[in-house]
Order: sequence, then C-alpha cells, then structure tokens
Amino acid sequence: MNIRQASGDDFEAIWPIFQHIVAAGDTYAYARQTSKDQARTIWLVSPKKTYVAEIEGVIVGTYFIKTNQAGPGDHVCNCGYMVAPAARGTGVATLMCEHSQKQATLMGYKAMQFNFVATSNTSAISLWQKLGFSEVGRLPKAFAHPNQGFIDAMVMYKWLDANLM
Repeated sequence: MNIRQASGDDFEAIWPIFQHIVAAGDTYAYARQTSKDQARTIWLVSPKKTYVAEIEGVIVGTYFIKTNQAGPGDHVCNCGYMVAPAARGTGVATLMCEHSQKQATLMGYKAMQFNFVATSNTSAISLWQKLGFSEVGRLPKAFAHPNQGFIDAMVMYKWLDANLM
C-alpha cells in the first residue's frame, strides 16, 4: 500500500468513499446529504493536509490532518479517516492512523485528538485504543444515530511520541 498526499485530482476517487460513509449517517457528524462541493471543502480545502491510501493505484482510503484549536491549542491536531467499503478489515485504517501520527509529528503537532467518535463505531474505537488513544471525555446522547437513536460520542486523545518519526 502507498500513502501519499492527495491532490485536487484525487477528489473524484475520494468522493464515492466520502459519500457512502456520510450518507449512512452512523459514524460522521456531517449532514447525510452533504454535496460534492461541500465534501471537497471539508476533506481537501479546510484541512492542512489530506492523504490517500492506494493499492495498485486504486484509492482505498483517505485521511486529513488539521489543527484542532487555534492559539494555545494549536499543538493538537485532529484527523478524520475514511476507508472504502471493499477495503475495510484489511489494515488500511491502521496504516493510515500510524502514517498520520508520523506526519503530525513532522508537522510539529504534539498530540492528536478525535473530537466526536460515535460509540456505535466500535471497530474504530478498538483500533484507536490499540494504537494508544484514550477516551478522555464522553458526550452523552450527542450523536443522532439513524438506527440507534441518541448515543454517546467520545473524545479520544493521544500525546504523540517524538520517536514516531
């Protein structure tokens, strides 16, 4: 697998992944009807950097890095990850999260925070914990899951090790 910085041309391959995940409404707090133009801004324009994971030239996953808070909190980054349905369970998310931690460290970030992890997203929670993230907060009934109703969202955090580089 190759992970590289995304270009504007990559959005045509990112869009179906984004659309599928967001339309399901069960993991991300984006409007289920997010338009293609809105998605481009969310995923490619607003973040500091966006990456894609490729297998034999086919984009199977993507993630972004952005500063979580301005000013005195600007040493903490936030990332979002999406994996194509056909590539789930193959280690793509693990490799992207490991890659993102290295990139974040190279970019000068000292910590990484996931702001709104739906508690129904048990595979992601398990992976983040395996990779050293801790639950540091819980927002009761903050996520409106399409099937489960109002469920908790977690805040997860990890201080980044300078040895990741």
